[in-house]
Amino acid sequence: MKTISQVFKALKKQNRRALIPYITAGDPDLDITAKLILTISQNGGDILELGVPFSDPLADGPTIQAASQRALKSGTTLKGILEMVREIRKKIDIPLVLMSYYNPLRQYGLEALARDASKAGINGFIVPDLTPEEATDWLKVCKEHSLDTIFLIAPTTSLNRARKIAQMSRGFIYYVSVTGVTGARESLPQDIIENLKQLRKITNKPIAVGFGISSPNHVRMLVPYTDGIVVGSAIVKLIGETKELSQICAKVAKFIKNLSQATFIS
Repeated sequence: MKTISQVFKALKKQNRRALIPYITAGDPDLDITAKLILTISQNGGDILELGVPFSDPLADGPTIQAASQRALKSGTTLKGILEMVREIRKKIDIPLVLMSYYNPLRQYGLEALARDASKAGINGFIVPDLTPEEATDWLKVCKEHSLDTIFLIAPTTSLNRARKIAQMSRGFIYYVSVTGVTGARESLPQDIIENLKQLRKITNKPIAVGFGISSPNHVRMLVPYTDGIVVGSAIVKLIGETKELSQICAKVAKFIKNLSQATFIS
C-alpha cells in the first residue's frame, strides 16, 4: 500500500500530476463501489477520495447530494464502507482517502474510527466542516494510527490563515477552486492560477485543487500550477446517469483514462 506522500514523490519523477477521482461510497451500492475503486486504480487514478454519504451535506451541490441519498437509501453505513475497503484493499495499492463530515465520525467514535480505518487500509481523511482549531482530538487519534488529515483552503482564506492550515495539513493541501458547493462547471474561475501561485509561495507541501473540474481541458490548464487535481461531481454525475449498472465501470474507466492522459506536464 502506497502512502500519499510516496505517490506525489513518484509522480514528480514521472513529470505528472496526481489524478484524484472522487466517488460517493454506496452509490448505487457498495458492491459497485468496490468495482469502481478497482476500475479507477487500473485506469489512471493515483489517489482515490471516497465520500461518506451524509443526510445534510453542506458543501455539496445537487449531484453529490443525490448520490448521498442513493447511497443512504441502499443502506450504506460507515462500518459497511470500512468492511468493503478492507476487502478491496487486497487488490489495490493506491492511497484511499475518506471524505466525511464530522458528525458521522463523532457518532462512530474518533478513536475507534481511526483504528478501524487504519486497519481497513485507509490512508487519510478530508473533513470539510472541521477547522484546524477544532481538530485537536481528531488529529491526536489520526497521528496514533498514521492517518493523514487533509485540510481545505478556499479562495476567501487569508494568506496568514492559509499558512496555518498548510502547516497542519498532512498528505496534501486541498485548494477549493470556487466558493460555494461542489459541482461540475463549464469554466474555471479567473483567479484560480494566481491563487495557486500565492499558495505555492507559502508551502512546500503538495497542493491538490478541486471543485468544478470536469474535463481533460480543465486538467491540462491546471497541470503547471498544482500537484494534484480532484475530479468529483463529473464522475458522480456519470455514475448517476448510467441506468445500466453493468456499464458503469466501463464508462468511468474511459473517463478516468482521458483525465489521466491530461496530467502530464508538457
